[in-house]
Amino acid sequence: MNIIFDFGNVLVRWEPERVYIPYFQGDEAKYWFFWRHVCTPELRNRIDSGENQRQCIDSQKQLYPEYSEALDMFITRWKETLPGEMPGMRELLQQLLDDPRLSVYGLTNWSMETFPEARERFEILQMIDNYVVSADVKLVKPDPAIFQLLLDRYHLAAEQSIFIDDNPNNVEAAKKVGMRGIHFTGADNLHQQLDTILNQVYQA
Repeated sequence: MNIIFDFGNVLVRWEPERVYIPYFQGDEAKYWFFWRHVCTPELRNRIDSGENQRQCIDSQKQLYPEYSEALDMFITRWKETLPGEMPGMRELLQQLLDDPRLSVYGLTNWSMETFPEARERFEILQMIDNYVVSADVKLVKPDPAIFQLLLDRYHLAAEQSIFIDDNPNNVEAAKKVGMRGIHFTGADNLHQQLDTILNQVYQA
């Protein structure tokens, strides 16, 4: 079986609120307005699909000049949004890597302007040798094409692959190309779900 991991909030913690809620003086409503309507999912997807970060942010600053400083922080303070590994995941990942029946891969939405430095910083990301980064291939999850690209690149069968992501939309997209999918909510729950699936597969 092939085990395919998302990276952010599955292997490493991604918590932009650590930067922005203090910036907005603890006002969570202001943070969520900014994150949903100014530094929008669409803007972040453009960056994750390979567009230049600075150009994307500067274009958004023209629309929201009152948020210029906060938008700049998306670039200047990104390291602070990654405080560490997800609890329990290094041990679980090592168990999977040590299992001769399994192969482990990665599939992440991430800018290539920051991913290489993040991979160098976090050893858990270095544990996975074969992976696809959205900005590198100019595709972002949940586009089915990025899942198919990973399958084709590494000659994987979708029906023999399990995709793990904290975003339910990405899990559903993986299922549409024939993979099994697990919505990640924590290492313990993931361990249980993997055990259930793998026991079914190998006892069939």
